[in-house]
Amino acid sequence: MPLPLTSPSGPAAPGHVRIVGLGASAGGLEVLGQFLSHVPAASGLAYVIVQHLDPTHKAMLAELLQRGCNLPVRVAAEGMAVEPDVVYVIPPNAELTVASDRLHLGTPAQPRGLRLPIDVLFSSLARDQGERAIGVVLSGMGSDGTLGLQAIRSRGGLTLTQPPESAPFDSMPRAAIAAGAVDIVALPAELPARILRITASQLPAPPPAAALSADDAHHDPHPLTTILAMLRERSKHDLSLYKPSTLKRRIDRRVAVHGLESVAEYEQFLQRNPQELDLLFKEMLIGVTSFFRDPPVWQALQDTVLPALLARTAPGAQLRAWVVGCSTGEEAYSLAIAFREAMDTLPDPKAFTLQIFATDLSKDAIAFARKGHYPARIANDIAPERLARFFGAEGDGYTVDKSLRAVVLFAQHDVILDPPFTRLDLLSCRNVLIYFNAALQRRLVPLFHYSLRAQGVLLLGGSETVGRSLALFTPLDPGARLYQRSGQPLQLDTLYFPVHRHFPSRSLAQEPHVSPSSPPNPANLQAMAEQMLLQQFSPPAVLVNDSGDIVYISGRTGQYLEPAAGKANWNIHVMARPGLRTQIAAALRQTLQDKRPVELHGLRLEHDPRRTVDVTVQWIDEPKPLTGMVMIVFRDAAELPASGVRRRRAARTVDPSASDELVRLQEEIRVLRQEMRSSEEELQAANEELQSTNEELQSANEELTTSKEEAQSMNEELQTINNELNSKLDDLALAQSDMQNLLNSTDIATLFLDNALNVRRYTEQVTRIIHLREGDIGRPLSDLASTLVYPELNADARETLRTLAVSEKQIATTDGHWFSVRIMPYRTVANVIQGVVITLVDITVAKELESRLRSA
Repeated sequence: MPLPLTSPSGPAAPGHVRIVGLGASAGGLEVLGQFLSHVPAASGLAYVIVQHLDPTHKAMLAELLQRGCNLPVRVAAEGMAVEPDVVYVIPPNAELTVASDRLHLGTPAQPRGLRLPIDVLFSSLARDQGERAIGVVLSGMGSDGTLGLQAIRSRGGLTLTQPPESAPFDSMPRAAIAAGAVDIVALPAELPARILRITASQLPAPPPAAALSADDAHHDPHPLTTILAMLRERSKHDLSLYKPSTLKRRIDRRVAVHGLESVAEYEQFLQRNPQELDLLFKEMLIGVTSFFRDPPVWQALQDTVLPALLARTAPGAQLRAWVVGCSTGEEAYSLAIAFREAMDTLPDPKAFTLQIFATDLSKDAIAFARKGHYPARIANDIAPERLARFFGAEGDGYTVDKSLRAVVLFAQHDVILDPPFTRLDLLSCRNVLIYFNAALQRRLVPLFHYSLRAQGVLLLGGSETVGRSLALFTPLDPGARLYQRSGQPLQLDTLYFPVHRHFPSRSLAQEPHVSPSSPPNPANLQAMAEQMLLQQFSPPAVLVNDSGDIVYISGRTGQYLEPAAGKANWNIHVMARPGLRTQIAAALRQTLQDKRPVELHGLRLEHDPRRTVDVTVQWIDEPKPLTGMVMIVFRDAAELPASGVRRRRAARTVDPSASDELVRLQEEIRVLRQEMRSSEEELQAANEELQSTNEELQSANEELTTSKEEAQSMNEELQTINNELNSKLDDLALAQSDMQNLLNSTDIATLFLDNALNVRRYTEQVTRIIHLREGDIGRPLSDLASTLVYPELNADARETLRTLAVSEKQIATTDGHWFSVRIMPYRTVANVIQGVVITLVDITVAKELESRLRSA
């Protein structure tokens, strides 16, 4: 079942840089410029841009975007740390990903026509940043970016695109919107403000109570409860048993998307716009899945679990599996493939038939899974031989083979309300329980035990366990979360069995009306007759569990049981009348221990001495749902006549009340001795378990001590490395200061250009001649205005770069000064040319002297 998801490992730490991924293709340069021109200089976010670039040519994307951008634009490099308020662009012929606030470059594995670099970046953002990830799809052709936006949205991140009509090429925005992967659609110039408003609202700073608005104070103090009730009324599904933190996170996201101030405002918005409930419900059910997700788990399943399962299954039997929360079907088809490959290793692969039930709460996900058509990107998750055998190329993707599709039955199903599938050999419920609260988890695990056959296998997600139901399952591979159904009988009081959906619209009035004159149905007649016989002639009885709690009463038991004073307590040990209580307690304990019936004869009721009662305490094996329970049956013995009672009392030579009291006390002493002996055995067993647990804790403590020592040693090594790095940073800073002072002390205007004649560095003296500012780093020389009367400056610089010959000329300025302009190639220490250096020496005094001499 798709669920509100977060990253299994949790979202990125609040101190990490929040990254905005931007994807564009054809026509993307224009819209990227519109977006970046509206990004403030101190947004606190980092921006990573991916475009479809020609791998054979050097890209100038960074230089072109820098012109209208207030932030520095850098070309991404391997291992480059991501900093806030910086724009990073992808280099040609590379795939760009993000991990731990660093950029990583990879070589594209696909040919040029099949590359999807935007999906690659967005998927890595979803993994690295979780609900903090932000993805923006702009103009472009094809559908690159759609799957990436779905991955971001499934982790709770924010997804945006521009209106298709505003894009020079509308294919990418249109595909993203059609897939339902977009939260906000706005013009490129408006998107930065929308992003910043949402990121500001998501800061972990809850307002104080005094700051709440008056509107909030007059509304339901628990708007979350009201919203869940509205969802339940609209969708007929109850989400109240999901974890509140997860639900609130998804609702807060919708609050931010609509630009509202509080959840209370969103509640009002839902009441005015009921269609938003459908969108909210779909957002609650976003699922993340892929073929053969977590390969080690599938490897363990195919290497050990499935062969053992097939080995103990009789030939000709049908193997049954249930995939809970199958989302769009990848998990179910993966399981079918694994079963098929396991059966292929048998001497007779056709000895078994296979049926897989795949269920999900989302109607849209089930409809997608039934089609069995997936995008071409699944080739990254499926081995080529599997892809060729179980899939066929169709259109722009792959379709599941008919023989594989035939073994999977998809159905919309609510695991909380609907009855489960039974007689299963394998049950897969991966990454579903983590979104339920503890009470619902404790309810579902016994239900899974009930659904499985003997020695059936339960597969859970990497962050899930069977919790307190350890006795019901035996771990097969704890790392892969594989468990086998144990032979421990299931206690009926722990099993909550859903039998139907709770649809308020259904009423008894919809049942067909039967006329009173109609003859009774023979089946109903038999049931009514049997019920009358049970009520009139069967002995009174109660059904209790192993704790003595009464779960069912048959017949009139008022002579033997009575409610105790105080808080209502339906326990046999409390409700049994005093003359029966001690003996029934002892018999119940013996029956639970030996699993054999115990007969009690001639028990006398204190309130009616003439009556005696025979009691049978019976352990139940069949039917299976009642296994482990105990039936206590009461039968009246012969009643003594009043005259017989008087004669017996007269014949006694001792006080009758004292004799009866003595017998009763002796019986209680015997029962107490049995209970003490049983308690002593239980305490001894508990003591042995505690001793074993203590040894395990001691072993774990030793391991933790060793790990602590290793961590301390590693910490010392890291401190040493950190000190060395700090020392090198100080040296570099000092060298940088020396270089800056040297350049400034020469009082010579110097301009450094790179190989493309873009500004790399300059001294302060240059600004008096060429109009430069800090934001001009990276701008071409030809775009700069200056006072030099030197139109050939750009051409001479290019000639020097081509011939490596030094150029020197005397150039006048518009304000009456003269400069000696010297252009030299820039050589690195390794004797590599990396641009040119232009120096400008003021020779105005010399020129004036020369002019006066010529005049003289």
